[in-house]
Amino acid sequence: MNKTTIPIALGLKAGELVEVRSREEILSTLDKNGCLDGMPFMPEMFAFCGKRLPVYKRAHKTCDTISWSGSRRITNTVHLEDIRCNGQSHGGCQADCLIFWKEAWLKRVSSVSATGLSPESSPTSAFSDSPGCTEADVLANACKTGAAADEPVYACQATQMLLASSPLNWWEPRQYWEDYTSRNFGLKWMLGVFCYAGYNALMNATGKWRLRKPLGWLYNAYQKLRGQHVHPRSRGRITAGAPTPAANLNLQPGDMVRVKDFEIIRDTIDSEYRNRGMKWDAEMVPYCNGVYRVRKRVQKLIDEKTGKMQHLKSEPIILEGVVCQSMYSEHRYFCPRAIFPYWREIWLEKMPSDSPKTPPEKS
Repeated sequence: MNKTTIPIALGLKAGELVEVRSREEILSTLDKNGCLDGMPFMPEMFAFCGKRLPVYKRAHKTCDTISWSGSRRITNTVHLEDIRCNGQSHGGCQADCLIFWKEAWLKRVSSVSATGLSPESSPTSAFSDSPGCTEADVLANACKTGAAADEPVYACQATQMLLASSPLNWWEPRQYWEDYTSRNFGLKWMLGVFCYAGYNALMNATGKWRLRKPLGWLYNAYQKLRGQHVHPRSRGRITAGAPTPAANLNLQPGDMVRVKDFEIIRDTIDSEYRNRGMKWDAEMVPYCNGVYRVRKRVQKLIDEKTGKMQHLKSEPIILEGVVCQSMYSEHRYFCPRAIFPYWREIWLEKMPSDSPKTPPEKS
């Protein structure tokens, strides 16, 4: 049986141009479960075979959205520029997750990388020319029958993430060096996050000495002088468990909205940061007062723990270009996954269709 040698590690960095390998090459790297190193190749990804795309960020780590243990380490993987799963083979899931690409599924367009290494000098592995997995296998592994015949169980990169990664302690310094050297994040951005993280850790550590409140006051006073938001983890003003308000704007894809000021939003969430069960996240604070376009109303999502489809009655909103930047997420700083947060309509204000959008802050 012939063997094809494919580099398994390219050391790709943000901004590099790559080409997605052919279906035959990719299938030769997969096991019978349609995975490489535990990472599934999903049917939705076949549409990109042969296309040239820039690397968005190096996915050397990600956040655990299954058991919420913190960060997870991944090897030889990247995200490509705004290539998200459309859920076509996963029951129409509307999470729009950023897709993970193993470097073995890609090849550099340039003959020499930014590090001066040619693709041939990268670590390689011999894969069989006869695929260990077929397209039919990839499709079958995406959806399996559950306990009830009418309740399918889906498998995707999000549901299988614990198998495709390993624990990563937040204090391991090499991850932050890779955040910088991979060009995922700029030095100025990282220093700003480190300053917040250090001050926030001081607030948490001194809570038992009743210093958290005065330290929070100093933080907010400094932010006010800079014209910035108060501490992103300032709690809502409604008592936990009490009713929270709602609004119905009947927003549709393409509508323009302004995110309300954080101080106003705090009047709509309780002390556990929730509005009618949905949690407000600190990563949403940087978008307050900005104007954005509605991407979609979310009606159904795959539960990452069970693989079963969840049908949402309230239809939360996701906004174009508004993603988690991992600025304020303790133990998960600088995650490159760029997950869309979900918005209640009461946190938004409808704007004229010709309103200029707020440009995203560059990291």
